[in-house]
Amino acid sequence: MSGRDLFCQPRRIRRGAALTLVFASVLAAGAATGAFDTPGRKSVTPAARTAQGGHQGDVADAAAEAMADGKSPVEAAERAVSRSGDRWGAVYSQGEYEEFEDALDGQYTGVGLWARRERGGRIEVTRVRSGSPAATAGIRKGDRLRSVDGHRVDGRPVTEVVSLLRGDATGADAGTTVDLGLQRGTHAWSETLRRARLSTDSVSVRELPGGVTVIKVAAFTKGSGDLVRTAVADAPADEGIVLDLRGNSGGLVTEAVTAASAFLDGGLVATYDVNGDQKALHADPGGDTARPLVALVDGGTMSAAELLTGGLQDRGRAVVVGSRTFGKGSVQMPSRLPDGSVAELTVGHYRTPSGRTVDARGITPDLEAEEGALERAETVLSGLGDAE
Repeated sequence: MSGRDLFCQPRRIRRGAALTLVFASVLAAGAATGAFDTPGRKSVTPAARTAQGGHQGDVADAAAEAMADGKSPVEAAERAVSRSGDRWGAVYSQGEYEEFEDALDGQYTGVGLWARRERGGRIEVTRVRSGSPAATAGIRKGDRLRSVDGHRVDGRPVTEVVSLLRGDATGADAGTTVDLGLQRGTHAWSETLRRARLSTDSVSVRELPGGVTVIKVAAFTKGSGDLVRTAVADAPADEGIVLDLRGNSGGLVTEAVTAASAFLDGGLVATYDVNGDQKALHADPGGDTARPLVALVDGGTMSAAELLTGGLQDRGRAVVVGSRTFGKGSVQMPSRLPDGSVAELTVGHYRTPSGRTVDARGITPDLEAEEGALERAETVLSGLGDAE
């Protein structure tokens, strides 16, 4: 299990496994009110009863009753979501929701380190962002993280550790401090870091020795789709591309569709429904349809990344290599609760161009590969190039 102080789960379990699926102007904003906002952003609408059994109204009622009784509206709303059986339903405090949207905008508050839980429950630093507070303090990949603000972290889920680093429980802003207990070999020490406003590296590009370009998309934050299109345009002519979506937990679907447009000449990317209203997402014309393409996926490929993978697979545009994806193909609509918190509740599902359902099923690769998946992708690309 791995995580980072970028797209972490806030402290409550019902946040789901990653960023919830965002359809922004083409979807959630108009679902309850008929009004559409800026493309690529969520709109928080007043809570409304829907065709999904009215549980949006039930959640709002539970929050209002708790507020009137002097109890926690957020906890009451969470209990109502749990009773509804909505697998992907989540409740955010106002501050948490603002942080969530900032993350989708490609920004986050943190110290700039990634971590994973090793065998035995130890938390190990796996990457340090250049120029971040963690880097300035001299923290390195391989260092052991022992505590955060006095809380021992051994055995904790990485998402909880990341939440402590970000200060989710206290609504910590940039400039606030966090005390870390660290260990390198036999040397143990403490560092006090000051949280900073950092930008995400959602898209990275590298060229392999054989000329293959690897475009790694960590998440679909604002602007990531255009970065993918630029990377495709800048790749060496006639060479293959690996679109690495492993560990991509989703994000803005509008950005995933823009990324699809880099490889398709228009046409259908996915269909979806909101409370029974059927809609479709289409790629822009003019994409590169000739260059050999492999989409690399794994069990951490989720949500918008699955939508993109399914669209490229069904359209015959990419060979999918890796392991079965996570299986989150649902649509959430945000609504404001009486205390200012936000409930995101499931209102529909999406399907691939051929009509396949992704939710709870995932995308099955054309070629199964776990160990050495990138090498297998290169082999596939060489065959596709020969076929050309």
